[in-house]
Amino acid sequence: MPSLHRRSLFLTAGLGLIAAAPARAQDVPHRLPDLPYGLDANEAAIDARTMELHHGGHHRSYVRQLNSALEGHDTLARLPLEQLLTRIEQAPSDIRTKLRNNGGGHANHSMFWHIMGGDGAGPQGELRAAIDRDFGSMDRFREQFEGTSSDVFGSGWAFVTVNREGALAITRRPNQDTPLMQDERVLMGNDLWEHAYYLRYQNRREEYIKSWWQVLHWGRIGARYAAAKSGRLGV
Repeated sequence: MPSLHRRSLFLTAGLGLIAAAPARAQDVPHRLPDLPYGLDANEAAIDARTMELHHGGHHRSYVRQLNSALEGHDTLARLPLEQLLTRIEQAPSDIRTKLRNNGGGHANHSMFWHIMGGDGAGPQGELRAAIDRDFGSMDRFREQFEGTSSDVFGSGWAFVTVNREGALAITRRPNQDTPLMQDERVLMGNDLWEHAYYLRYQNRREEYIKSWWQVLHWGRIGARYAAAKSGRLGV
């Protein structure tokens, strides 16, 4: 009886350990990144409900569809996201559009979440010097970026690109395209799809574009600038 009792205790303990153990994460090449702040961190420009739907709905869908498109393509699945996108034209034609749309969406949104959550205080150091050098002043930089954002017709993004020499340029892309597809690195960018702003601003996109500066985290953007100059910047 004592031996039977001990076996029962071991069995019960084992079942308890199994129940307490977390489920093993699905083995997929790309995952939805956690937000580096709460859903309400960007309330000065973007409401919490939009953040919830945008991150947990739209971005999650891009990641899921990207992983689905990569099934059976092990070599592509092993590539870091930025390398997958710089080689997008070499991808098999039957999945290229899915990789372009969903891989681009994943990269663009991962960048987008990372550069927000701040107080918009403004860039410092090398990045501020580069902005003054390449655009004349912070005010002119903002003016040019807002103009490019306004010129995006329909859905798309406005970006600031940066090269290894630290030179900055403003550009735009349709849909979920990214400068990574031309082997350029992205310093920062704003999402101009309606789902990014419509709950609060409806058709007042210009108001959203101007409000967005209030939530930028220039410390993180400055770190991206340094990483780009050292060749370490990914998405």
